[in-house]
Amino acid sequence: MTTHNQKGQGEDLVATNRKAHHDFFVEETYEAGLILLGTEVKSLRNKKADISDSFARVEKDELYLYNAHISPYKYGHQFNHDPLRKRKLLLSAQEIAKLIGKVQRKGYTLVPLRLYFNSRGWAKIELALALGKKPYDKREGLAQKSAQREIERGMKRPVK
Repeated sequence: MTTHNQKGQGEDLVATNRKAHHDFFVEETYEAGLILLGTEVKSLRNKKADISDSFARVEKDELYLYNAHISPYKYGHQFNHDPLRKRKLLLSAQEIAKLIGKVQRKGYTLVPLRLYFNSRGWAKIELALALGKKPYDKREGLAQKSAQREIERGMKRPVK
């Protein structure tokens, strides 16, 4: 038996994109719905998804998610889906229009941060409008984390 939250008990996290904050500067986040097939929903309920290499793109005033891997459902047989198919995302027309202008700027992209079921049981994805980091930005971020870790270690040591 799979364990997932029943309706009204909060979010049920399916997948996260841990590389996103390392590779991008996140500026804004949006919550979008997903149009899924039945076997995809069952796979997501079993937490069989990977969004680490995925991205979103606007095409003809509609938003699509690419490279999100949702594993085929174990008992789906001939009704199974293509694991890497593009999936339509649901945002209001105003939000999509706003995103079109922002994504066209140099270096900006739409990156998924996490995939989850909301309290009502609907599959949602949190998208970030993000600016790609340069290699020196990544090194600087790692140096700051390392320094912070050293400070915390120093605070834990007893004073002699």
